[in-house]
Amino acid sequence: MSGPGRFERLGRFAARRHRLVIGVWALLALLSIPLAPQVPGVLQPGGFSSPNLPSVRAREMLEQEIGLPPSALVIVIESLTDARAGDPSFELAAAAAVAEVPNAEHVTGLLSHALAPDQVSADGRVVYDLVTLDLPPDRSPDALEPVAEALVEMPGLRVSIAGGPAFYGDIQEVSESDLRRSEVISLPLAGLALLFVFGSVMAAGIPIVAGGIAVLVALAVLFLIASVTPMSIFVLNLATLLGFGLGVDYALLMVSRYREELVARGGARKTDGSVDRAVIELAVGATVATAGRAVFFSGITVLLGLTGLVLFDFMVLRSVGIAGALVVAFAVVGALTLLPATLALLGPRVDALRVPSLRRRRAPAAAAAPDAEPAMGFWGKLAGRVMDRPLLVFLPTLALLVALGLPFLHVRFNAPDATILPPNVPSRQAYDVLLQEFQEGDFGPLFLAIRTDGPVLEPGNIGRLHDYAQELMADPRVKRVDSIVTVDPRLDREQLQLIWSVEGGPGDAYLANLLQRTTAEDLTAFTVTTWYGPNDPEARALVADLRDPASALAPPDGLEVLVAGGAADIVDVVDRIGADFPRTALFILLATWIVLFLLLRSVVLPIKALVMNGLSILASFGALVWIFQDGNLSAILGFTPLGFVETTLPVILFCVLFGLSMDYEVFLLSRMKEAWDETGDNRAAVTRGLEKSGRIVTSAALIVVVVAGSFAFAEIVLIKAVGLGVAIAVALDATIVRALVVPSTMRLLGRWNWWMPARLERWVSSRLPAVGEL
Repeated sequence: MSGPGRFERLGRFAARRHRLVIGVWALLALLSIPLAPQVPGVLQPGGFSSPNLPSVRAREMLEQEIGLPPSALVIVIESLTDARAGDPSFELAAAAAVAEVPNAEHVTGLLSHALAPDQVSADGRVVYDLVTLDLPPDRSPDALEPVAEALVEMPGLRVSIAGGPAFYGDIQEVSESDLRRSEVISLPLAGLALLFVFGSVMAAGIPIVAGGIAVLVALAVLFLIASVTPMSIFVLNLATLLGFGLGVDYALLMVSRYREELVARGGARKTDGSVDRAVIELAVGATVATAGRAVFFSGITVLLGLTGLVLFDFMVLRSVGIAGALVVAFAVVGALTLLPATLALLGPRVDALRVPSLRRRRAPAAAAAPDAEPAMGFWGKLAGRVMDRPLLVFLPTLALLVALGLPFLHVRFNAPDATILPPNVPSRQAYDVLLQEFQEGDFGPLFLAIRTDGPVLEPGNIGRLHDYAQELMADPRVKRVDSIVTVDPRLDREQLQLIWSVEGGPGDAYLANLLQRTTAEDLTAFTVTTWYGPNDPEARALVADLRDPASALAPPDGLEVLVAGGAADIVDVVDRIGADFPRTALFILLATWIVLFLLLRSVVLPIKALVMNGLSILASFGALVWIFQDGNLSAILGFTPLGFVETTLPVILFCVLFGLSMDYEVFLLSRMKEAWDETGDNRAAVTRGLEKSGRIVTSAALIVVVVAGSFAFAEIVLIKAVGLGVAIAVALDATIVRALVVPSTMRLLGRWNWWMPARLERWVSSRLPAVGEL
C-alpha cells in the first residue's frame, strides 16, 4: 500500500505546525497593511498602445525629429453671460483665466483660440485653448494639478479641462471609487451566501477571511511590482475580483471537504469530550489530498488563462495578466497552507456559532463518507434525469447557448473615449460641451509623417507636397489640412515654391514659427482634421486609404507617408490585438488540455471541457454586444450605450473566463474521476460526482457572481462590462453548462469519456505519477 502523497503530506504538515503557518501568514498580512492601500497611487491609466504599432512609430518620428508634443490637454472656456468670443470683455477675461498656464509644470505651449478661429464655436459662446505637454500620454495626468492651479476663476466664465490627460486622470479616481463601492456591496452579500451554504458563522467566516488575506497580500506585492514597472489602473478592480472570488471559492471547497472528512471519521472528539488531534490531522491531510489537489490544478488552469495576457504587446493586458496571476497564486497557496492550518486550529469547532434557522437544512454529501454511496439528493436526481434523455437536454441547451452568443457576430471593436465615464465627471462634462459645439474630428486629427527625397524645402518637394495636400483636401472625409503648403488658400503651387525657397527661410515670423513646428530637413508633418471621430468607420476607412499604395490618396513618387494619431491609433490597436489573439488562444487551449490530461488521464474529457468553456464564453460575449454595444438595458444599468465593444475587453474576458470556467470544471470532473476510479461505471461516476460537487460548485459560482456582479454598479463602463461579463458567464457555466450540458454529453460519450490509447497510457504511467499519488 503506497504512503501518503505530496498533497496529503502538505496537509498533515500544516495541521501539525498550524501555529507556525498561521503566524507566517499573519506576519505577511501585517506587512501588507501599509502597502496595499498605496496601490492606486502607483498604477497608471492608459496602456492601450504599444511602441511597435505603425502609428506609434510614426508619432515617435515626429516627436524626435520635429518636436511634436507627446500629449496635450484642452482648456474649455464657456461664457455664462451675453459676452461672446471677440468681445473685449470676453477676451480679456479668457486671457486672464489662462495667463499663468504657460508657466505651469510640464506645459510647453498654449495655442489660444484668439489665433485659431477653428477653436471658436459657431455662436461664440464656447472656445477652447490647446495646451501642449512634455509628458507621454500615460503620464500626462501628472500635468493636471499644475495646470488646474494655474487657472484663474473669472466672473462670467466657466473654465474646465478636457482631453486625454483629464480623461485618464478621472479614470484613475473613478476606478478607486468603483472598487470601494463594489467592496461595500459584495462583502456582505458573499457573507450571507456563505452563511446560507454552511449554516454556521464560523464556517462562513473562514472563506471571507482567507479571501481577504489573499487579496491583501497580493495587493501589497502588486504595489512593489508597480513601483518598478508600469501597471494599468484597470488591474485594481480585476485583481480584487479574482483574488477575493477565487480565494472564497477555494476556501469553500476546502471547508466543505474538511467537514465531510470529519464526519467520515466520526468527528474529532474523544469519549471524554477532548479534541482528537490525530483525527484532525488525518482529516486535514485527506482534505488537502482531494480538495486541495483540485484547487491546485484549477488554480493552474486559471493561471494559464491569465498568463496568456502577458503574450500581448500592450501594457494594459500584460499588467492585468501579471496582477491576475499574482492574486490567483496567493489564493492557491493560501488554500493549501493557511486554510489547512486554520482548519486544524479550529478542529470540530469549524461548525461553531450555527444559525438556528438553518440548523435543519439538510447538508449535502457532507454528511456521508467520501467513499460511500451518497444519498440521492437534488443534484444526483437531476443528473439521472438528464442522462435518461441526453439528446433531449443537450440539443436545446446547446441551441440556447449559441443563440445567446449570436449578437457577437455584429461586434464592432473600438478604443475607449470619455463616454466610458459617467456624465457627472468633470472631464466627461467638458467633453460633452465640446461635442455639442464642435466636430468630434477636431479632437482626434491624423498626423502624417512625410519623408521626402532630399530636403523638404526644395521646389520639387514643395510642389509634390502641395499636390498631395490638394488631393487630401478634395476628399469629402477631410475637413482641413494644416501644413507648410496649406498656410494660405490664396497661395498657389509656384508661390509656395518661391516663399519656401528663400535663402535663410521666410522673413515672416508666423511662417518661420510654422516651419520650425512642422519641418526638419527631409521630414514634414501634415495635420489632417476629418469630419468624423476616431471611432467612426469613415475615419478608419480614411486611414486605410492613406496607407494603401493603390488608393486615390496614395502619395506621389518621392514622398513616403506614415500615419499616426486619431483613427490610425485605433486601427493599429484593433489589428494588432486581432493578430496576436490566435497565438494566445492556442497557447491557453494547449496548456489547459495538458493540465487536464494529467489530472483526468483522459484524452476526450479535456477536449470536451474546452468546448464547454467555449460555449459559456461565447454566450457572455454575445451578452456584452447586446448590452454595451447595442444599448439594451442601458437605462437600468445606468450608462450611455457605447455603440462598440472596447477592443481589449473580449481578450481580458476570454483569458479570465477560460480560467474561471475551467475552475468549476476541475471541481466537478475531479469528483467524477474519483467515482470512476472506484466503480468503473460512467453513469455512476457522473451521478456521484455531480451529487457531491453540484451544490459546492453552484455555491462557489454564486460567490463569484455576487463579487463580479457588484461591479455592475461601477461608474466606468469598461469595469461594469467586465463585471457583468464574468457574472453572466459564470452563472451560465455553473447552471446550464455544468448541470445540463456536462451530464448529457458525459452520457452520450459513455466510456469514451475516459479513453486514452494504451500506448500513451503506458508511456505516461511510466514517467508521471497518477494525480492521486501526488
